[in-house]
Amino acid sequence: MAITHNLGFPRIGAQRELKFALESYWQGGSSRDELVAAAAQLRKRHWALQKDLDLAPVGDFSFYDQVLDMSFTLGNLPERVRGYEGHELDNYFRVARGRSAGHDHGHGCCHAVTAGEMTKWFDTNYHYIVPEFEASTQFSLDASRLLEQWEEARAQGVAAKPVIIGPLTYLALGKAKDDSDKLALLPSLLSVYSALLERLAQAGAGWVQIDEPILVTELDAEWQEAFHQAYEALAATPVKLLLTTYFGRLGGNLALATALPVAGLHIDALNAAEEITGILDRLDQDRVLSLGVVNGRNIWKSDLNALLDQLEPIAAKLGDRLWIAPSCSLLHVPTDLALETGLDDELRSWLAFAAQRLDEIRILGKALNQGRQAVQAELEQNRKARQSRLDSGRVHNPEVQQALAQAGPELGERQSPFKQRATVQAEKLNLPLFPTTTIGSFPQTEDIRRSRRQYKAGELDESAYRRAMEAEIERCIREQETLGLDVLVHGEAERNDMVEYFGEQLDGFAFSRHGWVQSYGSRCVKPPILYGDVRRSHPMTVEWIRHAQSLTSKPVKGMLTGPVTILNWSFVRDDQPRSASCLQIALAIRSEVQDLERAGVAIIQIDEAALREGLPLRRSEWKDYLKWAIDAYRIAANGVRDDTQIHTHMCYSEFNDIIASIADMDADVITIETSRSDMELLQAFDKFAYPNDIGPGVYDIHSPNIPGKDDIVDLMRKAGERIPVRRLWVNPDCGLKTRKWEEVTPALRNMVDAAHELRELYYRS
Repeated sequence: MAITHNLGFPRIGAQRELKFALESYWQGGSSRDELVAAAAQLRKRHWALQKDLDLAPVGDFSFYDQVLDMSFTLGNLPERVRGYEGHELDNYFRVARGRSAGHDHGHGCCHAVTAGEMTKWFDTNYHYIVPEFEASTQFSLDASRLLEQWEEARAQGVAAKPVIIGPLTYLALGKAKDDSDKLALLPSLLSVYSALLERLAQAGAGWVQIDEPILVTELDAEWQEAFHQAYEALAATPVKLLLTTYFGRLGGNLALATALPVAGLHIDALNAAEEITGILDRLDQDRVLSLGVVNGRNIWKSDLNALLDQLEPIAAKLGDRLWIAPSCSLLHVPTDLALETGLDDELRSWLAFAAQRLDEIRILGKALNQGRQAVQAELEQNRKARQSRLDSGRVHNPEVQQALAQAGPELGERQSPFKQRATVQAEKLNLPLFPTTTIGSFPQTEDIRRSRRQYKAGELDESAYRRAMEAEIERCIREQETLGLDVLVHGEAERNDMVEYFGEQLDGFAFSRHGWVQSYGSRCVKPPILYGDVRRSHPMTVEWIRHAQSLTSKPVKGMLTGPVTILNWSFVRDDQPRSASCLQIALAIRSEVQDLERAGVAIIQIDEAALREGLPLRRSEWKDYLKWAIDAYRIAANGVRDDTQIHTHMCYSEFNDIIASIADMDADVITIETSRSDMELLQAFDKFAYPNDIGPGVYDIHSPNIPGKDDIVDLMRKAGERIPVRRLWVNPDCGLKTRKWEEVTPALRNMVDAAHELRELYYRS
């Protein structure tokens, strides 16, 4: 009998219940008990959806991030939050976002601290809080969170397995704050892991899922040996370990993974399909093989009949040693397609969200255990849906295919090199030293959201909606003029999301209403569904930017999202190479860039926030991705005159190791995240002479904390040690849509004051 299980489930809720509960608590609108109760209700609901599985996960739920949860379980707290009074949950939020709940003021919970650094979870759009290590780091077990959820699941009759992040992945994802060797911490870390597994065994856990996704990356001999050391030690604990890998192939780690003394191994059978035979050959006779056979990161319906063709011989060989599951946690897909009543029937029939992925696993398990005849109707329905997509006329557009065939490398070349362009742009723009700007968006107030809801519901006509948005744009322009910013933005009041906004205006995209996916904490995104060829039929931003520019004599940036980010932050069609879809988007954005230039827009920003997250997990495979990704950006950006200044923005992307490729983008100005890492990202410029202008972000917009002027000056002086000051801009880390005006205004005032002080300092010197 094949065993069915799941690696993890979306925690945010089908209607974003956790998001609203968190934000209410942080703002003082609800109590801690109410937040905890809302979380328990979500867990109960999600376990109920998984009731037909043989094993459901426990511990995959988090109030903010599973890596941060593991840090608290291991007692690895940054020194700056140790010793605070109040409830542990508030200390947890201090690390996550710099402070906790507003209504706890007076109890030590509102004291601002530097939030933990945040970066992308492997090659996904999920962000985790980076563990911090020092040579003196000591670990201590706090298993309360996991044990409480375990008992909660047992009380509800859930057949479950606890889920934890493995010790090597935890170390690999963290950062040493000094020059110490992280692996030197492994022995002390393993003693805490062993104690945790002992506690779980005492609580009645038979299996524990231990996630080690770094096994799909390239590991040197020292890290491979560390795996042997770690799992030899953990083998002595009285639980069965399911060693879980996902997001890619094992590659050179295949022999390592199959040799470790664990009771079971999970692999991503979609990305590592060619490795299954080799793993079967190496698998001990008493060891479980878990195959991730349905996609945990995309939403296209699985081909169940083809999967059964693959699985049936394996099931005949392994029997109950075959487990089947999604390829990875379902955290990366929306919760339930049943809510999407607005999608047309044809497109809807092609899709599967998290709840439907569980149905697919159930159907596969039943077919393997009882024969295909037991699920004949479901298999036939699946076959018809798959064929419908193959036969649909809405997927392919001959006009787009012709444009794609004609797109040559010359489209990616600027007329002149940067030094020549910079001179022309400086004469045209006449900006001061340390020019100040923002990344694009300003706070999305309740008034803005209400107008958008009313417009979409037909309660507000187009002219009234436009007037409302133009009033918000004018407010942003006047606020920026008052603050004294040098290059303004229109604030993006008309935009719901930086990717969704463009997808809504491009052919080839569709949209859900409730397809929310967690990005970090309470921040959710609703990725577009890229189902067909992409075409731009009309200007998307020109009228809004033209209106904003008419309100001021200062330059206003045109704001666009780049092709690689639109691709990486969408659910992308799987019937053609991603590079082809990216080039289609690039051609559409190129047309928009040229229309903005014709409208008199002197500065155009094309954000590529997601460039790095598309990198393959193995460095040996980077070259091909970077080639087509950078080419797509250049095609989108470079069809302009020398005096048009092109900006790009990258947030929470550690790009020190791809800095040469970033330079190849040839953007006139790049803005990056640096404040949470205390300008650590700028270390790349110690060895690489970045040729163009750069704005190292000095205001961490993912935290409610307001940066001080002196802190900003200090950060910019650090930047000035590596980059010529004439090429430095002053700006926040990212867009300001998630912040409030009462936070944004003083923060930007401090930023502008800092720029004035820097000008005086460097003019004098």
